[in-house]
Amino acid sequence: MRSLTKHFTLEELIASQTATRRGINNYPSSEIIDNLTLLAETLEQVRTLVGQPIIISSGYRSVELNKAIGGADGSAHTLGLAADINCSGIGPKELACLIRDSGIKFDQLIYEGTWVHIGLSGGAPRFEVLTAHFNGGPASYTKGIT
Repeated sequence: MRSLTKHFTLEELIASQTATRRGINNYPSSEIIDNLTLLAETLEQVRTLVGQPIIISSGYRSVELNKAIGGADGSAHTLGLAADINCSGIGPKELACLIRDSGIKFDQLIYEGTWVHIGLSGGAPRFEVLTAHFNGGPASYTKGIT
């Protein structure tokens, strides 16, 4: 296993059951691995904030994998700059609020109902906070955590 930080490995940030099932190569370039290291460093801050492990349900997605799962075009996941996370014993809404209020730098934080999306950017962070709404079609978003 290749450690990116004390608690996060490359393998857990690129793991995908869909990629495995469909034979999709989800191994990132060295540039994306650099981004994943930055993402892992941010996730370390979240782990410190909550005082327990973070569960990553989705990290890096190759463009092919992102398309296969119906991810947004241009998703930060395809750059290795986003992760969908949870934390045992802390609900996703509470986790999103904790991150929002923590001072941790992020570009986009989305409360997705059953998980939290945290995205970074290569430039100055926007600190955009959204709530996703799923009504049988593509997700729609409102500002803030609702």
